[in-house]
Amino acid sequence: MTKLRADARRNRERLLEVAGEAFASEGLAVQIDEIASRAGVGVGTVYRHFPTKEALFEAVVSGHKRRLIEKARSLFDHEKPGEAFFGFATHIVEASLMNKALADGIAKAGADVPCDENAQQELYDAIGELLSRAQRAGAVRSDVGVADVLALLSGVLLVKRQDAGGDAWRKMMTVVCDGLRAGTARA
Repeated sequence: MTKLRADARRNRERLLEVAGEAFASEGLAVQIDEIASRAGVGVGTVYRHFPTKEALFEAVVSGHKRRLIEKARSLFDHEKPGEAFFGFATHIVEASLMNKALADGIAKAGADVPCDENAQQELYDAIGELLSRAQRAGAVRSDVGVADVLALLSGVLLVKRQDAGGDAWRKMMTVVCDGLRAGTARA
């Protein structure tokens, strides 16, 4: 990306902030005109930064994943790797549940919600590191990988999507975590 003027950079940051809030509360149905209005810019400004609503959503998702990456990395040196892994898995679900568009996107597309490919890989690697540390500590069964974990978390989000307003996802998250704990594998 080319270097933006200060005012253009502020507009872009404001658009990402407002779009993130709008997508989180209203989902993907929110209109670009509405996002522009809330951000205090014209529709043309939105399209100068993001050629489509999908591109804007992708930028918002990439920012969300970057925050998850930072959170995961902050747990790498946790004294209890199992606690760090299960806490982060729950954090992913809770953070996604607070964002209607992201939860819908993950429930539909799994962990492959469109975003910056680097962010996608970095998040995958960070989860892999937490998982590996928890497995070496004997807290998580050794026969699961990152793809398995992400599929299970996507399933939890799907349960939440189907049980709007309910707490069934919490029960499902407990079942998922219990199933991932070491000693639960069957021969």
